Amino acid sequence: MTRGTGRGKSAPAPRSVDVARLAGVSQKTVSRVFNDEQYVSADVRRRVLEAAEQLGYRRNNAARALASGRTRSIGVVTLGTALYGPASLLMGVERAVRDTGYALRVVNTMEGDPAGIAGAVDSLLDQGVDGIVISEPIDEEEEGTDSDVSLRVDVPVLVLGAPSAVAAPTLLTAGDGADLMARTATEHLLELGHVTVHHLAGPQRWFAARDRLNGWHATLTARGRDVPPVTEGDWSAASGYRAGRELARDPAVTAVFAANDDMAIGLIRALTEAGRRVPEDVSVVGFDDVPVAAYVTPPLTTVRQPFDTVAQEGLKRLVHAVENPDADPVPSSDPPVDLVVRASTAPPPPPPPNRTTPARGRRAPSGSRGDASPPPLPDGGPPSHH
Repeated sequence: MTRGTGRGKSAPAPRSVDVARLAGVSQKTVSRVFNDEQYVSADVRRRVLEAAEQLGYRRNNAARALASGRTRSIGVVTLGTALYGPASLLMGVERAVRDTGYALRVVNTMEGDPAGIAGAVDSLLDQGVDGIVISEPIDEEEEGTDSDVSLRVDVPVLVLGAPSAVAAPTLLTAGDGADLMARTATEHLLELGHVTVHHLAGPQRWFAARDRLNGWHATLTARGRDVPPVTEGDWSAASGYRAGRELARDPAVTAVFAANDDMAIGLIRALTEAGRRVPEDVSVVGFDDVPVAAYVTPPLTTVRQPFDTVAQEGLKRLVHAVENPDADPVPSSDPPVDLVVRASTAPPPPPPPNRTTPARGRRAPSGSRGDASPPPLPDGGPPSHH
């Protein structure tokens, strides 16, 4: 902060003309530098930025907004949650917005509020944002409502990972590759030799949970494999543990794809307690690649979500739409699929040996189970019960 000059008043804030004078350039050149315009040499740009830093100059965004009709701000509508996926995506958006030079305004919605998105969008429009990012992972539509009714917005909109009933001058989508990632996870288990793959799904009000379930189901169907019943959790490790206690009772379960890592970790704990070894007896794949996934026992095979890549590409396309309203939208690219293979997956256990015909001259253990009336032994001895 600049202190007073002895007359009890603060020194006047530096202006762009002061920066121009110190840098030895015109005021128009200063404006070009701060607007990231072309035709400014690297040396001139450096001199202007150094002069601005020396003087403590800050561009007047309010005046700039009046002149350009834009506030250089991006609004974000997001679910208020600490879950790893939505929170990581929001952090990626925050980093990406900062890199664009725009200000960020965030409005959180609450789960269970069907009008939450509309209210959040209205709040952001009242603040004059130039574009809006909707990162709302839950379907809040009430039963019986018309899903075709659109929320009408007069600025470009980027929707992350979920379908949307938004009408906007430019509507962009990004981060909608969960279906492909789920296919990759399921294919990994099938390629290891598992006959089929069970699925521990997330809550089906979440678009991401539906996408992962659909990808798993489509893979098994395309490969002609049996589709086991789905077990649904709530994203928590506790729900994964409860599901694991049920799945551990079924000896036919040799592979499970969990819709997120937390549920996968709870699942592994329950399987281990039940005497089902991971991966020797049951292979487990998670989704997200949370930081702890590499350090649990065994280290978890999982699908890593490209949060930063999705956010950066999406924001780049949104800013282009804001600044070039008459231009065609920048095309999107498929998000990368990164399957991180660790120690929680392996080929299925070998089938139990066929013990219906014991070796010649040897009696099967009396406590073993099997056919109650096997044929007599070749040497004429009594039949064994095995």
